[in-house]
Amino acid sequence: MHSTCFINLLSSNLIFLQKSKMALQWLILVGAIWLQSINGTNSNFPAYSSEFKRLLSLSQLQLNNLAFASDAGKLLGFISGVAASHLPLWLVLLIGSLLGLVGYGVQYLFLSDHIPSLSYGPVFLLTVLSGNSICWINTVCYMITISSFPFDRHVAVGLTTSYIGLSAEIYTDLVSVFFPSSPSSSSPTETAKAYLLLNSVAPLVVCVFCAPIVRCANNGVSRRLGGGFVVMFVITIGTGVFAVISSFGKIARGLPPFVVVIGMGVFLMAPLAVPLVENVMERFQKKCWLRRQGRIYDVGVVEGSGGERAEEESGGGGSCEVVEEVGVKERAEEGRMEVEESGGGAGRCEAGVEEVGVKEMVKRVEFWLYFLVYLCGATLGLVYLNNLGQIAESRGFRRTSSLVSLSSSFGFFGRLMPSLLAYIFSRSKCMASTPASIATIMAPMSASFFLLLNKTTLSLYISTAVIGLCTGAITSIAVSTTTELFGAKNFSVNHNIVVANIPIGSFVFGNAAALLYRSKINTEDGRCMGTECYQTTFVIWGFLCLFGSFLSIILYVRTKKMYAQRL
Repeated sequence: MHSTCFINLLSSNLIFLQKSKMALQWLILVGAIWLQSINGTNSNFPAYSSEFKRLLSLSQLQLNNLAFASDAGKLLGFISGVAASHLPLWLVLLIGSLLGLVGYGVQYLFLSDHIPSLSYGPVFLLTVLSGNSICWINTVCYMITISSFPFDRHVAVGLTTSYIGLSAEIYTDLVSVFFPSSPSSSSPTETAKAYLLLNSVAPLVVCVFCAPIVRCANNGVSRRLGGGFVVMFVITIGTGVFAVISSFGKIARGLPPFVVVIGMGVFLMAPLAVPLVENVMERFQKKCWLRRQGRIYDVGVVEGSGGERAEEESGGGGSCEVVEEVGVKERAEEGRMEVEESGGGAGRCEAGVEEVGVKEMVKRVEFWLYFLVYLCGATLGLVYLNNLGQIAESRGFRRTSSLVSLSSSFGFFGRLMPSLLAYIFSRSKCMASTPASIATIMAPMSASFFLLLNKTTLSLYISTAVIGLCTGAITSIAVSTTTELFGAKNFSVNHNIVVANIPIGSFVFGNAAALLYRSKINTEDGRCMGTECYQTTFVIWGFLCLFGSFLSIILYVRTKKMYAQRL
């Protein structure tokens, strides 16, 4: 009863906020945060992969192919990009959540004995379907964030995508509360059923709730956002710190599961404070600062010389007057307009990025360098995380869920870090180019693979945390890299083509690891126990990561002139 009243109250407040365009801009960001926080369902696979292997009597190679199947859904990710260009975004969102409901839901019904036994083939296809559902929700999140924050898209996209790194932590916490016997249960079936049920239902519930928000994505304006982003970063960092603290075994065991879930819920609701305060300030001041087409306007003041007029709804619902703020400098250079704010802005608007379609993109050397860098960086990290359950088992480590939570929490900070740096350094224009940033990040990541050759549990924790951090950072930076290299107009399709490297890498790297694992089986039940199981794999992955870092340096050299022209 109380939860129903709370949901009704929250829904009415969200509808109220949509009447204010500036509050709506922040509300869209909050909606993207909620969607991303439940969209990392594939990151739960390591938490039940070993049990799933036993229940279906799978070989290590078959199990790895299931991990690949989840990533293989990204090969069809371009479909969501095309759909987003022709369908309402709220409909695209619901289609994605329904695909996940079918993909994970049927697997849950199979494990619960509600449907006849499934063979390996249908389970593989269902996993592909559920993996593809993630692309639809991601595409919507990227598009609403980019369209709502056209002059701060790097900061806004990085901020929202960071929350996908928390998905594994959130789902683990929910399993602990709603299925209290599952994480420590001797029955692997209960754990698998708990995760699959949440994977199928949670995204649908959140997508239905957020659908009215994403329907109003295109505002065409952007406010001066400095204060709002500061608050968002403080809340986001607090959320990440809470997630990291609650993911450590000794601390987590000292906190009741429901306390952790309530705490996480409070942190996820906290971003609502920004649109609420924005709405109050707009109504109180009866004006707001807008930026349109690179200019900054003060809505509510009449320009004396017959300046541009715009009918934007302010807090009171009436029309607003628009006047250009003093201090905006414009410079036309070779047919390209650059706009710089003389103060108070959260970044610089660049209108000279070349818009490139898919056919032209795949012909460019820069695309293939970028593709391979992503393959040997973020994709390699995802392959490690997909195999984390088997890696932990081979080393005799039983608390796989704590490792998944740790990687998820550090992945969250990894995704947030580029956004925070973009916000800080964009003011001084000292931000390094994204290829240079990726090259820097991949160095400690390669070192972490070599550190895994150490037999200690501490090395496993440190390497998992660093790989999660670096994988998250590269994934976040990649969104900005795609728009910088190929433009934002065709982003929904272009970026889905770029991330097609993930299933390719998952298949190649994962199968190679599975074959090496199989060659070193040393138990009667067909398992490999000991650090030698993945020793050769870690060496190969470490050198591949170094190779990717070298390619990112080449990409930086080839694009250095392009980035220099934007300074």
